[in-house]
Parts: sequence; structure tokens; C-alpha cells
Amino acid sequence: MSASGDDRRVAIVGATGNLGTSVVAALREDPDVEITALSRREPSALGADVDWSSTDICQDDLVGRFASTDTVVNLAWLFQPTHDPVTTWRNNVLGSIRVFEAAAAAGVRKLVHASSIAAYSPGRGRQPVNESWPTHGWPNAAYSREKVYLERYLDSFERRYPDIEVVRMRTAFCFKPESAEEQRRLFIGPFLPNRLARPELLPAFPLPAGLRFQAVHSDDVGQAYRLAVRSEVAGAFNVAADPVIDASELAELLDARPIPVPPWLVRGALSAAWHLHLVPASPGLFETFMRLPVMDTSRARTELGWTPVHDSTSAVAGFLRGLRSATGDDTPPLRSPIPGGRVQELRTGVGQRP
Repeated sequence: MSASGDDRRVAIVGATGNLGTSVVAALREDPDVEITALSRREPSALGADVDWSSTDICQDDLVGRFASTDTVVNLAWLFQPTHDPVTTWRNNVLGSIRVFEAAAAAGVRKLVHASSIAAYSPGRGRQPVNESWPTHGWPNAAYSREKVYLERYLDSFERRYPDIEVVRMRTAFCFKPESAEEQRRLFIGPFLPNRLARPELLPAFPLPAGLRFQAVHSDDVGQAYRLAVRSEVAGAFNVAADPVIDASELAELLDARPIPVPPWLVRGALSAAWHLHLVPASPGLFETFMRLPVMDTSRARTELGWTPVHDSTSAVAGFLRGLRSATGDDTPPLRSPIPGGRVQELRTGVGQRP
């Protein structure tokens, strides 16, 4: 790894969410980095040393906002409304393309994009895959389709702009206590009482047979982004912590006995609940989840020098703590509770509106 000694002016698009707040916090540790935070809604505080700009990536002038910027970090993403894929496509795909092209027009030196483990094609059991594994995703899930489309767009972008260092961060599930309520709203919905997240209330719990996934603390991901910004690197990096979470890890974490359930049964129940607007997570997202590969993170550890502080189980445990206490943060996406609380979640339609 060869880090640049020059000062960096970094624009972070989508700076107020789960990853955005962690990336901002990590970059604020570096006195040589000047940060501009871009988001649709104004945060209460990101720090006096962070400039903030109200920005809608689908319609505002981005070239002007990226002027005199060395690096653009693209984190902006809408997970909802899952019942309106045109809206998520417009924001996530077309909006990200506007970010990419504006970065090139502004003459930035580096573009760091938040890809995902969900961009990968289905895995091969427990055998880890590196960054060369195909990125065809799972076509039934809008989230996966959108991440895959941007991977293909960046393939072309790199050929058209060979002087720009393009970095793709393919992260596992990112957790921290402050984002737990946001993630409940996005994926679980308003009908889960927070008190049910207490392990002592769960002597046994249903679990899709064969479930396994990787997790990482959001603050560790923030550090990975900081290293990607500060290093002369390009290409894709897998970012996840050990160990891989499976039934045995969850049983130990929750001090409860897992009850294996056929995945098709879980998928059917989720599909019914989603169509009834009882949960925001789509059945396609569950299908993606069950097919994810296990990522090999050697490249991030060797070329970036990245080492996570938290293991995956402590990241998940932090999410459960945040869920029990309804922990939030001082930015609109992470606020807890949101104005109107769970009544507002129901009023706007579960999985129907952002």
C-alpha cells in the first residue's frame, strides 16, 4: 500500500446513513482530508469540520459540487419502496450514473463506489470467493439487479476514463447500534416489538435451513473506505469480518436453540407478508440472501492494510442492543424514533414509500 501524502478533498454522497456516518467519522480522523457531505436531508450535526450540501443526485448540479474535489465516495441508496422498483432504479442506478459522470466531468482523481456482496453470483457453499467471482447477482431482487447494473456500468466507465482510480467496495451486512432502528424500518417493519430482541425471551427461534452470512461493523467498513481513499489503489475489495454467521453462531449469540425451517416455507411466508404490506423486505431479497457467497477478504487486508476491530458476532450483537434500546443518531435516516413513530411507518405504507 502506498498512501498519498497530499491533502485530499473528499465529497461523500449519501453521508448521513448507516455507512455514510461511519465513513465521515473515519475520514475525520485524518487531518489531511477535507470533507464535503452531500445528502437530501440536513443532519443535526456532522461536525464543524464537515461541510454539508443539500443534494438530490437525481436532479441537482453535481459537477459544481464536485469542483476542486479529489475523491468522490458514492454511498447514496434507497432500499425502499420495494413495491415501486421504478423509484429505486431511478435513484440508485440513474442517480449513481449521474454521480459517476459528474465526477469525471469535474476531473476527480478517484471514485469510490459502494457495491455489495449482493452483486455476486450465487456462491459455492463455504468455499470463499475472491473479487474475480462473477457479478451477475440474483435477478429476482431489485437490490441485486441494481448493484449488478452499476458494476457493468463501471466496467465501461473505467475504459472511458482510465486516469480515474475506480474502487468498488463489496461489503457484507453492515451493523452498528446506531443504525438498528433504521434497519428495522427498512427490512423488518413496524410490527416487531423491540423487546422481542432480548435473547432471554427466545428459548428457540426458527431459522431457514442452510442459512449463513457474513457481517461486519459499520465503523470497520468506514475505516476500509478511509484506507481506500488514502491509498493508491483501484479495483474491487471484499469487506467482511470473521467468523461466518451460521446456525451455531446465532444459537450462541442468542443463547437459544435454532429450529431449522425449509427455505421455501420461509420464502412463502415472507412473500405473503410482503404482498400484504406487513414487512418491507421483498421475497426476492430473501432469495438473494440465501444464495450469497462467502467472500475472501485477503485483498482488503493485504493491499489496504485493513483489519477489523470487531468480529462479526459482536457486530450482530451490537445491532441487537441497538434494536432493544431503539438507539439512533443525529441524522435523518438514523433518527429514532422518526416523527410520527410506527404510526407514520404504517401510514406511508410498509415497503410502499421511502
